[in-house]
Amino acid sequence: MFQRDVYLKELINKKQNHLVKVITGIRRCGKSYLLNEIFYNYLIEKENVPNDHIIKFAFDNDEDIALLDKYLSDQPTVIEKNNQKIVNSRKFLLYIKDLALDNEQYYLLLDEIQNLDDFVRVLNGLLRHENYDVYVTGSNSKFLSSEVDTEFGGRGDRIHLLPLTFTEFLTGTNLDEYTGLKVYERYGGIPLVQLQKNDFGKAKQATSILNETYIKDVKDRHPNVNVNNLNDTLNVVASMISTSINPSKIERTFKSVYNIDVTNDTIGNYILWFEEAYLLNKTLRYNVKGRHYIGTPYKIYFEDVGIRNAALNFREVDETDIIENIVYNELRYRGFNVDVGIVTIKKKTDRKDKNGNWIYTDVDTECDFVANKGDKTYYVQVALTIDTLEKKDQEYESLRNIPDSFKKVIIVKNEGLHYRTSEGFLRLSLLDFLTNIDSLDW
Repeated sequence: MFQRDVYLKELINKKQNHLVKVITGIRRCGKSYLLNEIFYNYLIEKENVPNDHIIKFAFDNDEDIALLDKYLSDQPTVIEKNNQKIVNSRKFLLYIKDLALDNEQYYLLLDEIQNLDDFVRVLNGLLRHENYDVYVTGSNSKFLSSEVDTEFGGRGDRIHLLPLTFTEFLTGTNLDEYTGLKVYERYGGIPLVQLQKNDFGKAKQATSILNETYIKDVKDRHPNVNVNNLNDTLNVVASMISTSINPSKIERTFKSVYNIDVTNDTIGNYILWFEEAYLLNKTLRYNVKGRHYIGTPYKIYFEDVGIRNAALNFREVDETDIIENIVYNELRYRGFNVDVGIVTIKKKTDRKDKNGNWIYTDVDTECDFVANKGDKTYYVQVALTIDTLEKKDQEYESLRNIPDSFKKVIIVKNEGLHYRTSEGFLRLSLLDFLTNIDSLDW
């Protein structure tokens, strides 16, 4: 199986911190496996925690739910609230009380917590027990949003789980790096997709997860949505990763390609819903010289490139877009806040003023990513190849015009050994970047 060592270490570091550890992330990215297999086995094998002091409960598992039937027999175990079937919290609390028989440390590993009635109140109540260490996963859009800390009154500690990175993917396969990268670029990092034995199975599984899990979740939360327009919006966005877009631009695409009218407000809502479901990320542009954000247009990157490819039925796509998306996700995995960099430079026009002097104009150039973590900042440019002087000038231009001294990095898919250019830029291959977590500091 795939190793998730970075996330395991994060869980270990947060042990017994008197907060609810909230594992968030796109559906099917491995949240339950991280909690109930990897972390559970660590507690048993490395910490020697007795098995009866680890309480696992999945609120979407009928066998677990049936364990509550014996409590408060005059009340139903599953109740309906706001058109949703949820587990009776009073019964669940009695169940926990029955299992926690002493004052020793107990670890509560609770899966799909949004299926528990009034789960915020219940979890905050559990935290009042000094010997309870609480970990949860869930799939509700509000529960998994940036409002986690608000929901838990400052007592929630988020761990955001991404799909498999390239190095995590390699731990569960016997492929070499070069072959593995081809597979990863096409099918991404959803574990269940990569566990399928052949290309047909991987593509079928990715498409099924997209339609039967992610799109279905959005439709369930927004039952009045126009499903065709929702799907078309996702397809349009999927074809435009690494391109500056806004809802108005997508609206024009709908009119020109589909010959239908969808307002930019509706499209903006669709994009927001996809963000809430962790399908994609809206990335703002940052003016490097002016030190301010530019609200629109923005860029879209997918949480998983395999799901992005599934949205386009695995048609041939620009590989540069794919590797840019992979680099974006890798930077986030390493803990960076990532923006798109805009560098304004002056360029000479073909016009002169009345005194015969050349007229210059401001032109925005782009640095693919500005990555910040603590006191570190990196400017990162991504390219498939740099095989001509023209391509070199195109990729180097924005970096040459950034006035500060933070490190400039150029990641090239088909590159040899890493080296420093005469201008002080670090150039390295995509594989070197992905397989060496400290590669930006070379």
